[in-house]
Amino acid sequence: MIYDLHSHTTASDGSLSPTDLIARAVEKGVDVLAVTDHDGTEGLAEAKQAAAAQGLTFIPGVEISVTWESHVVHIVGLNVDVDNQTLQQGLAALRAERFGRAEEIARRLDKAGIPGALDGAREYASDVMLGRLHFAQFLVAAGKAKDIRDVFKKYLVHNKPGYVPGTWATLEEAVGWITAAGGQAVIAHPARYKMTATKRRKLVEDFKDAGGVALEVVSGKQDLEEVRMLAALAEKYDLLSSCGSDFHSPTQHWLELGKLTPFPENCTPIWSTWR
Repeated sequence: MIYDLHSHTTASDGSLSPTDLIARAVEKGVDVLAVTDHDGTEGLAEAKQAAAAQGLTFIPGVEISVTWESHVVHIVGLNVDVDNQTLQQGLAALRAERFGRAEEIARRLDKAGIPGALDGAREYASDVMLGRLHFAQFLVAAGKAKDIRDVFKKYLVHNKPGYVPGTWATLEEAVGWITAAGGQAVIAHPARYKMTATKRRKLVEDFKDAGGVALEVVSGKQDLEEVRMLAALAEKYDLLSSCGSDFHSPTQHWLELGKLTPFPENCTPIWSTWR
């Protein structure tokens, strides 16, 4: 069985519609797929319907943006009830924050000599999600950078013209929303955050204290030593292990659906707790 429990659609910053994402997952041999768009669940109904038609086991999910001790961290929620009001109210507040940040990004880019960025970014965004990637796509199309990575380097990171920090949910809020919706909270791609090993352990401790249950031990085609480190961290804190490609686009071949490093033997898969 191939489980991929972290993926994105056009409902946030992915390049495939929910239906096309499901079709690609089936093509790549995935048996169980979680759709986890950023700060919203708008793509889940379509994905669920497409998965049922294709015979794919579908897991409704979400990826929530968190500010923790000056770091931006992402918390995945798996098997969430999309109709839960606590979850949806929290996500609505985050989306409002995203739109406010987008307006400020556009203002700063205009000041730097790049007008029309807000309308340009909206051309690439969904109705409910407007983020930095959509500004990056606009800037590439406008000839301001050679590719997405170049945009971030020139415009959208700290001390660059279009950088605007976001104020996201607290760790306790994000885990609480997921738990209220009957889901399981997972720290997404823990090794990607620029923090020391001591800081990462503190994150895991605070996460578990808040009610979190799992680490994403495998994220994409990950280095084996990194996987072993995260597996040991999950074991140390008695947390379950999750895995996901973090798929966004077919052009990112290193984050392909189902293309995942196997778990080490000391992992307890999160799906072992599912009926």
